[in-house]
Amino acid sequence: MADKKQIKPPQSRFGNLIVMGIILAFIVAIVFRFTGTSEEVITYNYTDFVTKIENGEVSTIESTPTPGDINAGAYELVGQLNNGASYTVVLPTQDSLQNVIQLAKDNNVDYTHEPGATYGFLNIIVIILPIIILLVIVGFFMRSGGGNKQAFDFGKNKARLNKGKTTTFANVAGVDEEKEEMAEIIDFLKNPKKYMALGARIPTGILLVGPPGTGKTLLARAVAGEADVPFYSISGSDFVEMFVGVGASRVRDMFKTAKQNSPCIVFIDEIDAVGRQRGTGVGGGHDEREQTLNQLLVEMDGFGTNSGIIVMAATNRADVLDPALLRPGRFDRQITIGRPDIKGRQAILKVHAKNKKIDPKITFQEIARRTPGFTGADLENLLNEAALLAARENKPFIKIYHIDEAVDRVMMGPAKKSRVFTKRERNFIAHHEAGHAVLGIKLDNANIVHKVTIIPRGEAGGYALMLPEEEESFLMTRNSLIDQITGLLGGRVSEEIIFNEVSTGAHNDFQKATEIARAMVTEYGMSSLGPIQYEKRRGSVFLGRDYAVDKTFSDQVALEIDTEVRKIIDECYTNAKNILTENIDLVKRIAKYLLEVETLTKEDIYEIVDTTQLGWWEKKKAKQEAANEPRDNSRDDNESPPNIVTPKEPEENKKDEE
Repeated sequence: MADKKQIKPPQSRFGNLIVMGIILAFIVAIVFRFTGTSEEVITYNYTDFVTKIENGEVSTIESTPTPGDINAGAYELVGQLNNGASYTVVLPTQDSLQNVIQLAKDNNVDYTHEPGATYGFLNIIVIILPIIILLVIVGFFMRSGGGNKQAFDFGKNKARLNKGKTTTFANVAGVDEEKEEMAEIIDFLKNPKKYMALGARIPTGILLVGPPGTGKTLLARAVAGEADVPFYSISGSDFVEMFVGVGASRVRDMFKTAKQNSPCIVFIDEIDAVGRQRGTGVGGGHDEREQTLNQLLVEMDGFGTNSGIIVMAATNRADVLDPALLRPGRFDRQITIGRPDIKGRQAILKVHAKNKKIDPKITFQEIARRTPGFTGADLENLLNEAALLAARENKPFIKIYHIDEAVDRVMMGPAKKSRVFTKRERNFIAHHEAGHAVLGIKLDNANIVHKVTIIPRGEAGGYALMLPEEEESFLMTRNSLIDQITGLLGGRVSEEIIFNEVSTGAHNDFQKATEIARAMVTEYGMSSLGPIQYEKRRGSVFLGRDYAVDKTFSDQVALEIDTEVRKIIDECYTNAKNILTENIDLVKRIAKYLLEVETLTKEDIYEIVDTTQLGWWEKKKAKQEAANEPRDNSRDDNESPPNIVTPKEPEENKKDEE
């Protein structure tokens, strides 16, 4: 286990609660001792009391020397009358007490005497002892770090010291180049003389940049496991407080501690919480955050030197960081950790599958092909969801359909089989998705359809999973973008051809198609307006951006942009309509099987294209009808789809891959 401890030990809340409970108990005891309720007591003078004794009205007598007057001979009598009432009498002299004692004997009254010295001592103990104990407990409480001492620790840093090798480079996959960069830093810390002999300077800071879930924090923890130097980790939000100056104080304290333990590594997670641009955003700035950032800038590269301290930081919003923080001398290196490619995903799956039982027939390359764009966190969640599904069905292994269902869950959410659609709505959805599938098959540059389903997930009534033809695609041509837009419009076109009516199901398709078409015109220069960038993606003002944005084109150009976007969409719509009209029988055939089995895989679709039917379903349906069994459209484990080569995957390519 990694030995993680704060530089300043945390206060024990449980111990503080015990101490406060003891104090409260003493206070309650004292209150009950001195403010307890008592019955009404009758006060008599000496003469009246003697008369009561002689008349036989007194039942008991108890005498005690009065406090403070023991040597003066005064006594206090208490007791009860025959009617149960309590009384009290003060006797001024010893002789009066002797007279009362004699009368008590003559009238058979029960008489007792309590020594005065003992009574006074006990009262003193009862009063003083709780006060002494209370003072001792409060003193112990103050010395143990509770109470007002927390005010002195308010400006202390909250960095944690990490020890041990629970996470190493063996636990990190898909980032080979990034691991090499980190290995160089670790080697520098272990063997500084080798680099200094050549005049090399140790980097001051390393900034890890990338989308959420790509493994930035995991890589930093692996550096902590590989390095034999102290590794302090802290979150950017731990610096910022509501009081101005506290964050700057914590930064100073953190670097002071790091200097005392150099060489060491300081890791700041989510540095954008404290390192955003100064003087931007709504209101113009934030005094506490900006003072904290100023102190961090000075500590990293200011008047003093911090030799032997490497600052590592992680963020997914490098665009909002202050330029002074990103310059060389502060963060000398910016390492971008992007989404893994197919080889990276395959390596990540191997790491996360070590403790999972997966069907030997499944290959990690097959799973990696089905998950383009997934981050390391997505893949870990994918295998966990698949394991949960297999355990729910009491299966000994994770099977391929568990992986498929897990992919759908990660992308779209769980299936909502309880949602009820009318027969007309199911027809619309089935033909809508069939339109996407047919265009994915017929268009040369469109994404390949890997799965089509009419089972609702999230806000969608059904969806078609379309993935790139190649393993990875880093560049997009104009033809491929046009075919993508055409494929997105296939659902609406299919509805119009089949039903001569349209529905709201193409809402998300239009949104994606319009984004691609507008980017082609304004960003990629793929229109008659020429290779000019009219727009660029900007951040939100609430994330540290300014309100003022210069308009780079006139109103006339804006009209021309809208015209070009509409022209691209119209051409793609016309092309989609022509293709689906020519292949209307295939659309209806795919929609028919969708209505019967609800989900078609890539192999199922190409089997329908080649043989005009779905073999495994036709056999199962005939068997069920012959045995008069209820309809069951689920695929059995032994009903594996045929290995059909698609028109876009020639045999030569498959042999090369093997």
